[in-house]
Amino acid sequence: MYKSTSVTVIIPCLNEEQGIEQMLRAMPDFVDEVIVVDNASTDHTSEVAQSLGAKVIREAVRGYGRAYKRGFANATGDLIVTLDGDHSYPVDALSYLLEAFLHLRADFLNASRFPVRDAQAMSFKNKFGNLVLSLFLSLLYFRWVRDSQSGMWVFRRSILKHMKLVSDGMAFSEEIKIEALRSSQIRFAEISVMYSSRLGETKLKPWRDGFQNLVFMARKRFFR
Repeated sequence: MYKSTSVTVIIPCLNEEQGIEQMLRAMPDFVDEVIVVDNASTDHTSEVAQSLGAKVIREAVRGYGRAYKRGFANATGDLIVTLDGDHSYPVDALSYLLEAFLHLRADFLNASRFPVRDAQAMSFKNKFGNLVLSLFLSLLYFRWVRDSQSGMWVFRRSILKHMKLVSDGMAFSEEIKIEALRSSQIRFAEISVMYSSRLGETKLKPWRDGFQNLVFMARKRFFR
């Protein structure tokens, strides 16, 4: 527990045996529950996670949003922290993130990767794509969001009942922020964290995923 509040960490994984091992070995003692959602991996992600004490939930249908929704359904902590399984987000910064969350009295805290301090962590193409997507989201919802595609968040599990999360794919990352921004019952905040080079093979398809995310944002704003 962190200051009398139970904490669940959720990590969606698709073939992340290298990254998940390092992440779980670095996981702070105050984390009550670690859920690794194995999204139909073909490597030893599940075995590695189980051997290091994580609760492994399997989601056979691949999809970033699909994996997260399965993880949320199994979480028990008062607070949920999310991390990608490639070790690109700072596990050792969880206490900093939780302290900021409590200090800001937030219900949803987004961990922005910008400014990117590690020159090898993100390509220019991905930086540009993130800027376009974040600007688009900010213009649509009249609230500046520095990193609409970040995969590291802290939020109260209780706010999920106020969200309508429909995306099964990469757009889920922006959708959960949109749902937090437009709900009058959810206080949204954002801080910067250190972002590092990933371990293992990337699954992101920048042009395809970027275009689909733009379309998803527009449809969610005007048709849902």
